[in-house]
Amino acid sequence: MTARRAAIALVALVAVYLVLVGWRGVLLVAEGTPAAVVLGLAVIALPLVGTWALWREVRFGLESQQMARELEAEGALPVDDLPRRPSGRPERTAADIAFDQRRAAAEAAPGDWRSWFRLALAYDDAGDRRRARQSMRQAGRLHRAAEQADRN
Repeated sequence: MTARRAAIALVALVAVYLVLVGWRGVLLVAEGTPAAVVLGLAVIALPLVGTWALWREVRFGLESQQMARELEAEGALPVDDLPRRPSGRPERTAADIAFDQRRAAAEAAPGDWRSWFRLALAYDDAGDRRRARQSMRQAGRLHRAAEQADRN
């Protein structure tokens, strides 16, 4: 199963779960007793928050994929040639060297989504997933702004 199919299957599974939880909330509200109504409204709120979080993550993935395709079409997608440990993770020294180069590029061009995208990959290679996601989100914001400027 490809990663895309797995992601679609998981999104569908979570969507079904959210619908079922939401329906249970509706049934509680329909019961009519004050406690059931309050509990039902709380249960209905969970799928709403879950739907928002699910949409945000799906959008993040689609946007990251679109940026990667654009970089690949430009021939500017970084090659993953770092030496690897037996676990599959990049060797720390090589990842740190690549990170320093990509951080310098992002600092030199803070408005370029491409440099932020590459920095996100470097953070991921260095094992810092939180900063990798932050950098990828920054790349996405800059990418959307560049697309908006191109349309105007």
